[in-house]
Amino acid sequence: MTVENWVNPFDNPELVAGYETWYETDGRSADIAERRLIRWLLSGLPQAQRLLEIGVGTGHFARWLASEGYHVTGVDLSAPMIAEASRRGGVYLVRADAEALPFSDDTFDGVLLITALEFLPHPERALQEAARVTRHGIVLGVLNRWHPMAWKRKRSGLPVWQIARFYSPFELERLAHKVLSLHNPQTTWRTTLLPGLWWYYSQLPLGAFIGMRVLFSQ
Repeated sequence: MTVENWVNPFDNPELVAGYETWYETDGRSADIAERRLIRWLLSGLPQAQRLLEIGVGTGHFARWLASEGYHVTGVDLSAPMIAEASRRGGVYLVRADAEALPFSDDTFDGVLLITALEFLPHPERALQEAARVTRHGIVLGVLNRWHPMAWKRKRSGLPVWQIARFYSPFELERLAHKVLSLHNPQTTWRTTLLPGLWWYYSQLPLGAFIGMRVLFSQ
């Protein structure tokens, strides 16, 4: 599948319009919990100041990271998403394919893909490109295949969920070790959005949102 013939569901104006609204309403609690986990994962990347977010969308997480003091660049293939992120400001943005990033090797201290890997046509290639442009490692935020929310979304019939490829924590870990083996990766993961423990992150593999740090040791 190429950039030319891939139909990107994130080009849908209705989806773009509702993206930030969800975080401000129904998704507000999830947003807080996910940020808490991402902050903890980033704390394990050494001297991480320059960050790249792949699949930046409307810039929701990138703006937050910038407010935390990071120097953030965001990339997305969706022109409507990039346009909305640009309108909201606060982050340097580039429209680019995750499989062919327009950056030199080791440009960034860390790379993030937050609810992005699930929707990419070739996740392995995207991870390889992410590894190429970072010095220290990658932080992944992925929807958990083992959580009922993933099953519900798959059954919703919405195009954006039909193309999604959900992972369990162990599947995500195996993927990282397989694709990034040359970097001798060390993986650390937690899940959050657990029933009754909504605000916390845990080593239980059942939370709706998986956060994983892939630290390069070479």
